[in-house]
Order: sequence, then C-alpha cells, then structure tokens
Amino acid sequence: MGIVKTNITLSNPRYPNLESIIVESLVDTGALHLCITEAQCIQLKLEEGEKRPVTLADGKVYSIPYVGPIKVDWHGRISYTGAMVLGKQCLLGAIPMEDMDILVHPAKQTVIANPLHPNIPASVAYVLG
Repeated sequence: MGIVKTNITLSNPRYPNLESIIVESLVDTGALHLCITEAQCIQLKLEEGEKRPVTLADGKVYSIPYVGPIKVDWHGRISYTGAMVLGKQCLLGAIPMEDMDILVHPAKQTVIANPLHPNIPASVAYVLG
C-alpha cells in the first residue's frame, strides 16, 4: 500500500469564531495521535497542556508539546482530541480515525467512512458487570 493522504478541517472549539483550517493530512494507522505543525498550532491558538515523551521511528525519545482541544472534521465526522506538535505535515493517527469511524481503503489508497456505518460514525462500548 502506498502513501494515503486526506483533507481534514481543524478548529479550536474554545474559539468558535476563529476560522478553521483545511489541511492535507498524511494518514497513518500505525500512529496513535493527531500530529500538527507548529504553524497550525499557532494559527488555531491551541494551548499547550504539557510536554509528552514520544518515541519516533528512529527509536529516539523526544519531549513534544501536547496541545488542545482540537476539533477534527472529515466530511462531517467529528473528533475532539489533543494533538502532538511535531513535524512538517499534519498526520492523522488511529485514535481520531477510530473516533470518526473512518478507515483506509487499501485498493483505492484513500480514506472512507466505515461501510458498516456509512451515514453516522458509530463506536463500540462494553459494559462490565
């Protein structure tokens, strides 16, 4: 499978009058979090909650700003999450993808709504006891 990218809309729910931004995002199901650039963080006026240790593919651990909240919108499917400020391109990881109930379609090399829930995102919750 090749590189998959998709456009997402990012906004800051703390500032509803602040204009949202549409960004091309690399889709990585092997990554967990949303990663945004420093410029995107500044543009959305996101606040740093803390620094988090992050292990990158090279095995090195870096202390990365974790910001939020951030609203992610993919074709009307919404996720509210935090984001790592890291890299030169937005990266959409598994946590916001699961929250929006979207999948990577390998043959088409694109992102699609979960075919089991084509109209609205769904989640799985387990009740213990």
